[in-house]
Amino acid sequence: MAEKAFYVYGIVPADCEIDPETRGVGDPPAPVTAVRHGELAALVSEIQQDKPLGRPEDLTAHAGLLDAAAAQVPVLPLRFGAVVSDEEAVAAELLEGNEDDFLAALRHLEGKAEYVVRARYVEDAILSEILDENEKLAQLRETIRGKSEDATRNERIALGEHINNAIAAKRDADTKTVADALDSLAVQVNVREPTHEEEAVHLALLVETEREDDLEEAVGALARDWEGRAEVRLLGPLAAYDFVVTTRPQE
Repeated sequence: MAEKAFYVYGIVPADCEIDPETRGVGDPPAPVTAVRHGELAALVSEIQQDKPLGRPEDLTAHAGLLDAAAAQVPVLPLRFGAVVSDEEAVAAELLEGNEDDFLAALRHLEGKAEYVVRARYVEDAILSEILDENEKLAQLRETIRGKSEDATRNERIALGEHINNAIAAKRDADTKTVADALDSLAVQVNVREPTHEEEAVHLALLVETEREDDLEEAVGALARDWEGRAEVRLLGPLAAYDFVVTTRPQE
């Protein structure tokens, strides 16, 4: 028989109730249970140690479970791949060994969740905006228009670099605009690194869940202001990955 271990998703208050139908990582997905110690509980499921995790389905299950929990209770997410040898180790080494820190972090998250604001520039719109604001770039573009790529290679490279720099500058300014607009609604704000060259804004916010409607209204207003210029999305509630992510426990 393959040796079993416990996969740990995150830490929640001990009185958290788990739907018996909840499933986590693995093939087939394993039932999720709770290991409790004092005021803390760890969300866990059994795995076979000879079946390595890492499928896209496992990553989705890990994030989905934590995000669903965050909509109901404060949750401290562990990084993907946290495995502990047995149930006793979860209680004694993970929960008891970090009891004070975990309790303080859960109290900090009480009534709060993470939300993510993402915006991506509409390519044609942002390019037109940049060229309208920079006559030299507009002239350079006209100079190479209709000419072969080989004959204008250096000019095209220079144009691309200038446009990328202009987008980066706009991203910084637009990110500050959004952060300032939402600052009064957020307990904490974290600026994430862009994941796409045309990304306009990527912000994580820790927000009191009772203010979700206010956040949606504020982001909706930003989306209307930027209609045709950038596409704006609000994601959440999510587990507070950007604010209290724990490290992997030692096996």
